[in-house]
Amino acid sequence: MSGQVETAAGLGALDRPSTMRHVLWASMIGTVIEWYDFLIYGTAAALVFNKLFFPSFDPATGTLAAFGTYAVGFIARPLGGTLFGHFGDRLGRKTMLMLTLLITGGGTVLIGCLPTYGQLGFAAPVLLVVLRFVQGIGLGGEWGGAVLMVVEHAPANRRGLYGSLVQIGFPIGVAASTGIFIPLSAMPAEAFLSWGWRIPFLVSILLVAVGLFVRMRLSETPAFQRARQADTLARRPAWEVITQTPRVFLIAVGMKISEVAWVYVLTVFAIVYATTRLGLPRPLILNGIIAGALLELITLPLAGWLSDRFGRKPIYLAGVGLSIAAAFPVFWLLDTRDPLVVVAGLALVMNLTHAIGFGIGAAWMPELFGTRVRYTGASLGCQVSAAISGGFAPIIATALLGWAGATWPVSLYLVVLGLVAAIAVLAAKETHRDGIDGEGAFGPVGQGASGSIDQSTLRLP
Repeated sequence: MSGQVETAAGLGALDRPSTMRHVLWASMIGTVIEWYDFLIYGTAAALVFNKLFFPSFDPATGTLAAFGTYAVGFIARPLGGTLFGHFGDRLGRKTMLMLTLLITGGGTVLIGCLPTYGQLGFAAPVLLVVLRFVQGIGLGGEWGGAVLMVVEHAPANRRGLYGSLVQIGFPIGVAASTGIFIPLSAMPAEAFLSWGWRIPFLVSILLVAVGLFVRMRLSETPAFQRARQADTLARRPAWEVITQTPRVFLIAVGMKISEVAWVYVLTVFAIVYATTRLGLPRPLILNGIIAGALLELITLPLAGWLSDRFGRKPIYLAGVGLSIAAAFPVFWLLDTRDPLVVVAGLALVMNLTHAIGFGIGAAWMPELFGTRVRYTGASLGCQVSAAISGGFAPIIATALLGWAGATWPVSLYLVVLGLVAAIAVLAAKETHRDGIDGEGAFGPVGQGASGSIDQSTLRLP
C-alpha cells in the first residue's frame, strides 16, 4: 500500500536524478555550514574561552564556565526546533532552511567580533552567552528541515542512504571547525589570544553567503505539497507531538541520547582531558578528531545503506551495543599516550559510537512522525535529546573527572546512556518499508506500516 501512495502521488520531475542531486547538495552544504558554526564554539571553549572570557576563575573552574556557555546552545536547540518546526509544518521546509542559516551564521560572526573580558568586563561573557543561545536556536531548526528536504524527496527504498548523506555535513563541519584551529593554535600565544581565535568565526560570513545562494534554488518537498493540497496541515504541531504521540516522542529522545553524548565527549571533553591530564599536544588530539570525522564520510552512508536493506532497528541497535562496549576502552586508548594509538583510537571509537546511529537517525526519526507534524516531531526528538545529553556531557564528564580523579565515572555515565538508548530502540517500530505520507509509526490514525491515509480523519475541523 505504501508504494501505491507514493506512486499515486506522482513525483514527476522531482524524481529526476538532477533534482535529487541538487536537493542533496543544497541540504548537505547547508548542514556543513551550520555544524561548522556550532562546533567551532566547542573547540574554542576547550582552547581559549576560559582565558578570554572567564580569566578571574582558576583554570578548572574557568573551563567549566566555558563549557557552561557551550551548553547554552544546546538548551536553545529545542526552542529552535519548536519554533522553526511549527512554521516548517505550517508554511513549508524551504523558507525555514534559509532563516536558520542566517541566524546561526549571524551569531557566529558576531562572536568573532566580541570584545573579551579584559576589554569589556562582565558584559563580555554575558554577550557570549546570548550569541551562543542564538546559534542554538538556528541549529535547532536547521537539522529537521535539512533531513526532511531530502527524506521527503527521496525514493522509498533509499531514504536511509540519502538521509545519511545529509548527515555528512556534521563530520565535514567537525573536520573544518577542528582543522582550522590547528595552524592557528601554532601561532604565538599572544597573537592567538589577541586575534587569531577570531578568524574561524569571521570566516562564517563567506560560508553563509554560499549556502544561501545554493538553497535559494530548492523546491518544496512533494510530501508537504500533498499535505497542503489535502488541507491536512497541523495548526499546533508541537502540541500534537507531545499530546497525541507522546510515546514516539519519548522514543525519539531516548534513541539519540547516547550517540549525541558520545560525540561531544570525544570532540570537546577529550581535548581537555588529553591536554591537561595527560599532557598530550593539542594538535595530536585535533588530528584524531579530524581522522574520525573523515572516516565518518564512509561510515555514515554505509549505515544508511544497511538500514535500507536490513531495517533501521537492527543496525541502530548494533551501534548502541558498540557504544556501551567502548565506554571504558576509549580512555584506556588515550591513557597509552602513544600518538598512533590515540589518533586511531579516537577515529575508531567516534565511528562506532556516533556514526552508526547518526547516519540512520536522519531517515528513522522523520519516519516516526506523520507529514503534518514531521518537522516539529523530528526536530524536537533530536534537539531535546541533544539538550539533555549533548550540551551537558562535557560538563558532566569534567565534573566526574574532577570528583573521582579518574575516568571510570565518565565511562559508567556513557554506559547508562547506552542502556537508555537500547530500551528506546527496542520499543521503536521498524519503519524502513513504510510510506512517507500519513501519520507515521505511532500516529493517531494508526495506519502503521501501510502508509495509507484516511483523509476524513486527517482533515482539521
